[in-house]
Amino acid sequence: MHARKHHRKNKKIAFFISIVAIISVIIFNLAFILHTAVEKSDEVKKPKARLVPAKKFLFNSFVDCNMAEAWVGDTFRIFPGKYGEDPLWGYSNELKYADGKDVDEAFSRRSNEFTEPKMPPNVAPGTKGLHGAVWFETVYQDPKDISGKTLFAVYHNENYPSTLPYDAATGEGYIDADWPVGIRGPASPTAVCRIGIMKSLDGGRSWENKGIFIEDLQPRLILKPHNTANNFAGGVGDPSAVASGNYLYLFFGEYGYPGKYDKGNYNAELEHQHQCISIARIALSDLENPVGKAKRWDGNGFNAPSDGIGSPISSLVIPTSLGGGASSSPTGKYYWGPSVSWNTFLNAWVMLMAKAEGPSWNGGSIYISFNKNQDLSLGKNSQEWSAPELLLDKPGHIIWYPSLQPLNDAKNKSNKNTCLKLGEKARLFFKDNFKDSSWYLSEYIVEFGGR
Repeated sequence: MHARKHHRKNKKIAFFISIVAIISVIIFNLAFILHTAVEKSDEVKKPKARLVPAKKFLFNSFVDCNMAEAWVGDTFRIFPGKYGEDPLWGYSNELKYADGKDVDEAFSRRSNEFTEPKMPPNVAPGTKGLHGAVWFETVYQDPKDISGKTLFAVYHNENYPSTLPYDAATGEGYIDADWPVGIRGPASPTAVCRIGIMKSLDGGRSWENKGIFIEDLQPRLILKPHNTANNFAGGVGDPSAVASGNYLYLFFGEYGYPGKYDKGNYNAELEHQHQCISIARIALSDLENPVGKAKRWDGNGFNAPSDGIGSPISSLVIPTSLGGGASSSPTGKYYWGPSVSWNTFLNAWVMLMAKAEGPSWNGGSIYISFNKNQDLSLGKNSQEWSAPELLLDKPGHIIWYPSLQPLNDAKNKSNKNTCLKLGEKARLFFKDNFKDSSWYLSEYIVEFGGR
């Protein structure tokens, strides 16, 4: 009798174990299915972009920067070109504007249909005011002005020791010693770039200089014998700016040394790790008087001063193992020339960038990155960009200044989209230097998906 009871007990235990095993298998399978579904869902939601060949669209005037633009009332206005003194290339009055009732009309204007705005004059070296050449890279439109005529232009500015000599009292300017070679060969000096702001109250017909947004001073310049890339002696430049919340966020190329450059203690890898595409921000309320008001990202927050040492977006720094290197090196690879827009279809920020793969910004490819954090002010939201993906590769060409532009359709026009705000489709423009030709053109439509 005891044996039968023991046998029945063992059967119950075995049955219980079997049930537990079956339930465990079911739970494991459900967990696997759920995990797979989540992975597939994430894959679907991951922003994507694909190129669709389109009829070639050639721009008819001079472009050597991001295309700055705005809707002023019902007029689409663009501001390409260069203005001001340049001892290497000569004085320029190419910074002009053109209008259209739509995007294609403005982009189709002939060079003789552009108008010169009234610009602040260059002042003599050693005096306070505008020095060097200027390129408009982004136009921020004050939403409080319902006429659309109050504009702030973020400009790229280039100087040399001859246009901005060193001032020991302020620390501004450059010392003409051990100066690196420029893009035009052994007899040419290289420039230093910095970023400033101008303001217009008449829709861009005239401008007032408000001063420098951010810059690097003399101690951070990278000189001979280490700077051999024929690009910049240092500084910050090639910017793109977008508004988020109460701030204007500036995305820019970082070309300076992260500290005081000393040719006896130079560290190429230290330079490399602190260069690429960085971010600074300024309160929108400070655009009227921007000097000294911006803050750079320092790795933890927007804490570094406008002339201090920041930290680049880490996901955009090319590792040494993949050929990444310092911008002062003729072989170091790095991304530069960002163009940032908010995409209403993806509900994400989109960044295009060129890739330098040799001296003087040689390289024939365009890369794309995404950031799904609409509010760039929270935590590290502004830094959470996806690893760059190749969008276009043209071997043998030198590609600069990629940007996305709105298509010429009723939806883009009614939403007053610009290069700063776009939808499901956009036109890809870039400057294509090939052999002896140089064009700002579009050959592709970009279609977005995966939202």
